[in-house]
Amino acid sequence: MFERVDPFIGTEATSLPQQHGIATSWWWPKPQVGNTHPGATYPLGMVSACAYSGAYPTGYGRYDLGTEGLPTELYDRQVASGFTHFQQSGTGAIRKYYNYFRVTPMLQPLDDLGQLWDVVDESAAPGYYSATLDSGIRAEITVGPKSAVHRYTFPAHRDARLVIDFSLGGLTIPHGRTVPLRAHLHSISPGIAQGEIVVEGAPLAIHVECDDPRWRQMLWYDRRLMPGGTRLDFDRIRPTTLRPFGLMWAGPSEPGQVVELRFGFSLRGVDQARENLERECGPGPSSFATRRVATADVWQEALGKIRVDTPSKDKQTVFSTALYHSLIKPCLAPDESPFWPADGPFAFDIATMWDIYRTQLPLLTTLLPDKAVELANALLYISEEEGNLPIGYRMARGADQFSRQASALAHTFLADLCQLGLPGIDWDWALVHMHNDLRRTYGEDFLLRGKVHPISHTLDLAFGYWCTSQIAAHVGDPMLVEQFTPLAARWVNAFDEETGLLQDSTYYEGGRWNYSFRLLHDMAARIKLSGGDDAFVAQLDEFFGFGAPPVRQPGLRPDLAEMAAGYGLNRFEGLNNEPDMEAPWSYHYAGRPDRTAEVVHAIVQNQFGTGRGGLPGNDDSGGLSSWFVWASLGLFPVAGQNLFLLSAPAWRESSIDLGDRSLTIETSGFVEPTPDGPVQYVQSVHLDGDRLDRTWLTGTELHRGGRLHLELGPAPSDWGTTVRPPSVSTHPPTTALRR
Repeated sequence: MFERVDPFIGTEATSLPQQHGIATSWWWPKPQVGNTHPGATYPLGMVSACAYSGAYPTGYGRYDLGTEGLPTELYDRQVASGFTHFQQSGTGAIRKYYNYFRVTPMLQPLDDLGQLWDVVDESAAPGYYSATLDSGIRAEITVGPKSAVHRYTFPAHRDARLVIDFSLGGLTIPHGRTVPLRAHLHSISPGIAQGEIVVEGAPLAIHVECDDPRWRQMLWYDRRLMPGGTRLDFDRIRPTTLRPFGLMWAGPSEPGQVVELRFGFSLRGVDQARENLERECGPGPSSFATRRVATADVWQEALGKIRVDTPSKDKQTVFSTALYHSLIKPCLAPDESPFWPADGPFAFDIATMWDIYRTQLPLLTTLLPDKAVELANALLYISEEEGNLPIGYRMARGADQFSRQASALAHTFLADLCQLGLPGIDWDWALVHMHNDLRRTYGEDFLLRGKVHPISHTLDLAFGYWCTSQIAAHVGDPMLVEQFTPLAARWVNAFDEETGLLQDSTYYEGGRWNYSFRLLHDMAARIKLSGGDDAFVAQLDEFFGFGAPPVRQPGLRPDLAEMAAGYGLNRFEGLNNEPDMEAPWSYHYAGRPDRTAEVVHAIVQNQFGTGRGGLPGNDDSGGLSSWFVWASLGLFPVAGQNLFLLSAPAWRESSIDLGDRSLTIETSGFVEPTPDGPVQYVQSVHLDGDRLDRTWLTGTELHRGGRLHLELGPAPSDWGTTVRPPSVSTHPPTTALRR
C-alpha cells in the first residue's frame, strides 16, 4: 500500500473522468478542489513540511481562496518561495493557516526573500517530499512526530544561503496572514539556534541545527543582516509594525554540496524543542536518512493495516492514497499543551469534528484504537480547561465552536469508544463533560423549547443526549438515562409532519433535503414519519436523482442565481460536501440495500480518481478519503451507534488488521467494477460460516475479526429486505415527546 500512495492527489482543481449513471445528476456546491498538499507528514503527528507558494489551499497550491465552484487560479504553474511547516490537510476556508518557519534556499541577496521560483521537479511519498526550484537548488524534507529534517543540494556558488523567516505565517491571499504577537531568537553557538513565536495565542518554539560548521550564522531584521548579533527579542508586534526577521546560514557551495537543517518543535519552550529533536533524530549533526527510514517504517505499518485485492494499479493508488489522507490528522501532541500545566494527551488540527466524526474517527478507532483513546482524552482535557467539547481545535488559543456547523459531535466519538469497551478513559469524568457541553450554546434553547434553529442542531443535540445516555448506562446511572431518554426523542421536533422532511430553517452548506436523511438513532420512527417504507424510498430516490437529467456543475465564480438554482434541485451533493455523506445507507432502514449498492457504486467508481484533480471536493482532514475507504470495503460506520452497515465491496477480497486478529472480507460472484459497468448486489452474507440475514455488524463483531463472506450477483435479492438495522423503537414518536 505504501508504494501506491500518491500524495499529489487532491492538490489541484477537481478533474475527474466523465460521470456515469445517476452520478451525472448530482450537484457539487463546495469548492471543487481537494485542498490537500503533498508535503512530508507523520501519522497523526504535529509536523508537516511542504513547498510554500502562499496560495490556496494550505499554502502549497495555485489558487485564490474560494468557497464555491472551481477555484480561481493565482498562478498557472507550481511556484514556491520556500518550504514551511504545519500545513493543514484538505480543510476549506477556515481563514487561518499556519505555514510557520519558512526555509528559503537562495543564491540571491536577502533583499530577494519572498521571490517565487518555479518548481521544476517534485516527488513525494509518505513521510517525504522533494522539489527542485528553477534556481537549481534541490530540497528534500522528512519529518518525525515533532521534528523535521531538511536536506538541500546546491549548485556551485560563492554565497549560497539558507534563510529561515520567523515572521511569516498563514497565506498571502487577502486576510490570510498570521502575525506573531511576540517573538525571540537566540544564536546559541555555531550551527545551533533557538527561538519562539507566539501566534494566535499559542507559543511555538523551535530548536534548529545546521550541519555545515563552515557557513556563517547570522540574525537578520527587515532584510538587513545583523553581524555579530546573537539575540532578537520582540515583546509586542502589531500588524502595522511587523517587519520580517529571522535567521540565516550562508557560505560558498561546491557543485552538489549538501547542507542539512534539523528542527525540533514544541509548544512548551525551546528546551523541550531540543529534547524532541534529539529523541527523534539523534544527536546529529546529520540525520536525514535515518529519520526518513524511521518515518517510512511507521507509515508502512499504518498503511498495511488494510489490504485490498485488485488487478488495477490505478485503483490501488486511489485506495492507498485515501487511507494515507485518512491518517494525517488530527495532530496528536502528547505533553505539549501550552495552555494547561498537566502533561498527557493534547491534540490540535481537529478541523473539524463536522468533517471527521462520521467516517474518519471510526476508521481511526478501528485501525489505531490506542490513538483514538488518546484523542478522546485530549478532547476531555480541552473541555475541562476551556469549557467546551470543541467542534474544531487548532494550534491557537481557545476552542473553535464553529457554531454554524453543528453541535455535540464529540459525543458520537466518545459513545463509540464506550460501547466498544476500549480501556483508558475515565467514563465518570467523560460523562460530566458530555452532559455539561449539551447545555451550552444551542443547548439551553433545546432544553427550554424542545428544538432550536438552525434546525439541524436539534438533531445534533437529541443524538448527543442519546450518546450520553450510553455512557450514563455504562457507569450505572439509571436516573440520568431516564432523564436523557425523552430529550433524545426530541429529534422528531425538527421534522415537518406534512412533508416528512426537516422544517424550513437556515442550513449550513446545504438545504433541508441534504440534512433530512442522516442516520438517526430511531430510524424506524423516522421512516414512519415520512409515511412508511415506500414513501421514504421515493423521497430518497428523488434526492439521489434516479431518473433525473444530468446537471451542470458550478464553474468559475458562479453567481448567486446559479448557486440558488443548484440548491433548488434538492439533490445529493455527491462526495463534494459533508451533510449528506451518510444518506446512501438510509435505504437499509427501509429494506432497500439494493439502492444503497447502486448509489455507493456510482460514488466509488465515479468520484475518486488518480492525478492531482482526483478528489471531488475538500478532503477536510481525511473526512472525504475515509468515506471512500469504508464504502469501497462494503462497510459504513453509523457513528455513535456501534454499528457497521454492509453493502457490496469494490474489491474481490480485502482484510483489516485489528491488532492480534483481522477481519477478512471475501466475495463470490465478484465482477471487477467500472464507472459505467453494472452494479453488484449482495445475495447472502456469512460471518465465520454462519448465515447473516441482517445487513449490519456490531462494532464489537467487527473488532473481534473473523471471516465475512458476501455472495454477489447482478440483480437485487431478498437479503436485507425484512430484517432492519436497530432503532430505538418500532413505533412512531407521539406528541407526548414534544414540548
